[in-house]
Amino acid sequence: MRKVDPKVDEAIQTLDMRDSPTRRRLLAGTGLVSATAAASALLAACGSSPAAKAGTSGNGAFPKVPSWQFWFVNHVTTNSFFVPTKYGFADCATLLGLPTPKWTGSTGSIASQMVAQINAAVSAKAAGIATTLIDSTSFKTPVGNAMAAGIPVVSYNADGDVSKTGVPDIGCNRLCYVGQALFTSGQQLGERIKLLIPKPSDVVIFIATPGTANIQPRYDGAASILTPLGYKVAEIATGANTAVELGNMKAYLIGHKTVAGAFAVDGGSSSFLAQALSATGLKIPSGGFDTEPLTLTNIKSGATDFTIYQDPYLQGFLPTLYLYLYNISGGSLAPSDTDTGLSFITKSNVGPYQAPSRYQGSTTAEKYIPRPSGAISNPIATTST
Repeated sequence: MRKVDPKVDEAIQTLDMRDSPTRRRLLAGTGLVSATAAASALLAACGSSPAAKAGTSGNGAFPKVPSWQFWFVNHVTTNSFFVPTKYGFADCATLLGLPTPKWTGSTGSIASQMVAQINAAVSAKAAGIATTLIDSTSFKTPVGNAMAAGIPVVSYNADGDVSKTGVPDIGCNRLCYVGQALFTSGQQLGERIKLLIPKPSDVVIFIATPGTANIQPRYDGAASILTPLGYKVAEIATGANTAVELGNMKAYLIGHKTVAGAFAVDGGSSSFLAQALSATGLKIPSGGFDTEPLTLTNIKSGATDFTIYQDPYLQGFLPTLYLYLYNISGGSLAPSDTDTGLSFITKSNVGPYQAPSRYQGSTTAEKYIPRPSGAISNPIATTST
């Protein structure tokens, strides 16, 4: 057997305990500390255990379990943002010895189509459901029915309506939310706009689908920072279909060439910012959200100033892990809300995100990517200015 670090070996030995207070405390802690570190440490230890290699007790120290089938019900199933999400849940399922979760929902943020798929998951007796709660009303009944049937439900990426004060309206009886603090991220967008455009001016914020709970809170957060200071913030819809977003953005900019900055709160609109500005001859500050390849290319060239990252891979990996732990523990390991990050990517730090990576959705290859050498800085943005 290959040599392992003493600390890893210690973790392996601890996890090999069958049912002890120490092991239960370790497992219960997975949702209370850094979710990324906890998941990685737990699964790495399990995958390295002698029991797992011998194949005598299922995955690591865990007992053998049924082939639990989880369902992911998404609002824009073909959107490139969720490519890493699908890799995340597939990788987690492989580590846990489960079938790959089903991927279904709507292609155009249509709640009724998502509700139909949640109902289908309940009828199929799914072992767990992860879904994006893109409004505060449509999902109360289907999620309630799933939970009443004993099927655990977690939300990811969107968690129902969020008021303009940033307080979430937990209208659904889901177990937890895995995703970005959306209103807070919008406030950070507003703070960054203030830095780029110090004098109150006219700015535009593009949004694919106004009113949906995965992106509207971002606009509301930005407006809560800018409007009281005298900025005039236009909220312009671009559409759920990325094929029409660029045209809608150009149409607005052609008629409003006095805007001092152009920004976006969704991945598709953000990726087209540089093209829209170039086509209309505007050279003004710009920035948005997510890590679509075109967005990263534009940041590297300086055509876009920044993007805000929320880690789509973890939004697939962690719900799968949490549903597994809930099922294997008889419901005693109830997952906790997990913030998947809020960090700014600029020209100075875009490099690692552009490297071919399954974690960013740019390649299918499963490979180890060494971390950068040198000091590590905390990338998490806060509400402080």
